[in-house]
Amino acid sequence: MSKLKHLWPVLFLAVALIVSCSSSDPGSPGDGNGGVPEDPSFADDVQPIFNANCTSQFCHGAGESAGLKLTSGDSYAELVDVTSTNEPPAKRVLADDAENSYLVIKLEGRQSVGGRMPLNAGALSDDDIQTIRNWIDNGAEEN
Repeated sequence: MSKLKHLWPVLFLAVALIVSCSSSDPGSPGDGNGGVPEDPSFADDVQPIFNANCTSQFCHGAGESAGLKLTSGDSYAELVDVTSTNEPPAKRVLADDAENSYLVIKLEGRQSVGGRMPLNAGALSDDDIQTIRNWIDNGAEEN
């Protein structure tokens, strides 16, 4: 019986290791940083963020707040290399430069005009903002 008593900690550690390894999903997107993809796709990773947070009727959907429509099929052309209506000559999205892209400035609340976006939905998650930053810093491609 004393031999079994000494095996319990080893058995417990083995089970804990198996459970922790099986809970990670190797097929999930991202680089281990909370599921944020290093090289996000516009269609698969960025547009869904806009759809969920930005395209309500009176915001950047049918309402086109600030002349910006973020609905599927419209958003890419409205963003990349387009001058901001709020703070010209800043570009809404400046490929390869998320830090100076007005979209990111508004999402992070660093703007000097208006409020942090999205206005009525609360701030985006850090993961969503980082996904958009990664997309921009990787060339802001329409992929």
